[in-house]
Amino acid sequence: MKIAILTTDNREPYREYHKPNPWFGTAPEALLQGFAQLPEIEVHVISCTQRHMFSSPEKLRRTSISTARMSQRSVGCAHFIRAASARREKKIREIQPDIVHGQGTERECALGAIFSGFPSVMTIHGNMRAVAAFVHARVGGYYWLAARLEAFALRRTDGVFCNSAYTESLVKPVAAKTWRVPNAVRRIFFDQPISRAQKDAPVLLNVGMMSPYKRQRDILALAGNLWRQGLKFELRFAGNRQNNTKLGRSFARELAAAEKAGFARHIGWLSEDQLISAMDAASALIHAPTEEAFGLVVAEALSRGLKFFGSRCGGIADIADGVDGAELFGVDDWDGMADAVGTWLKNGNPLAPAAAVQMRERYHPQVIARRHLEIYREVLAANNKS
Repeated sequence: MKIAILTTDNREPYREYHKPNPWFGTAPEALLQGFAQLPEIEVHVISCTQRHMFSSPEKLRRTSISTARMSQRSVGCAHFIRAASARREKKIREIQPDIVHGQGTERECALGAIFSGFPSVMTIHGNMRAVAAFVHARVGGYYWLAARLEAFALRRTDGVFCNSAYTESLVKPVAAKTWRVPNAVRRIFFDQPISRAQKDAPVLLNVGMMSPYKRQRDILALAGNLWRQGLKFELRFAGNRQNNTKLGRSFARELAAAEKAGFARHIGWLSEDQLISAMDAASALIHAPTEEAFGLVVAEALSRGLKFFGSRCGGIADIADGVDGAELFGVDDWDGMADAVGTWLKNGNPLAPAAAVQMRERYHPQVIARRHLEIYREVLAANNKS
């Protein structure tokens, strides 16, 4: 079977055109790792970029993934979109895939799949309609437009991969067909041995780009209350900060006070290896968003045997269901979460090693890739009947 995957090469949005190798979102990357273990398929990854970039053939051979790249210098947004779409469609026709899979509705990938002229499916990574509603997206802005393009694409694809029951509940009324298939966790989270080091105080880890719905300020306030009760720990924030926004400036002031007190700090954006090291240095993950399509960082942390405290929202509930060491709370139940974290600290902050086994059984790349292949065959069979 020949599959065309449309996804974003992150060298484009991060303007890292100098890097020799493509890098994709964590969920598509993990899926590609699973596909590389299935000899019966041929995968082509297609991304649109504004500049020509070199991709190391050695990297691509190593993963058994063929990558087609289209570049177009932008003279204007509309011009670039038209030119990139034409090049993408030409490349897809050259490949002649059996099926085209658009990864996400945040950018152009889902639209490229439905306009490819081949059987198409798409994966929802972030529910753009839900996010737009939460942030009260202004008319004409990014979230407003992404939400409308998402609805447009959902109605025109052969089916949608939903990474959680929550996502499926949002998509099912609109899409012709849905399948609930979780995101895969990258292989390194399973393959790299867990390395625990002695530390003076337990570490609580929070991972994520700064955003109102990720609620880093609320988590910092919870930690401050526990610290004032005399409990000893360190809260570490990982991810990009937004120092030029009102939220970012408020967080910076509050974090500076917490750093001075000695119970919290920001450790910056982390590479894959750095993230694993940060998780292995921690005892628990605390993740309390108000909107979460899946919550991949939760599955990653549990795969490293961490205790987990989180809000019962979106796909987090699916991941934590029946998992050792996972505790969920109502979205606004800060008192309940604080009590649970406090009790855990007083009881010696135990880890959750059994969770690592459960994550491997559910989210290993090969497990998820084989489920994708089953669905592709279902879609192609349906198209042959029509």
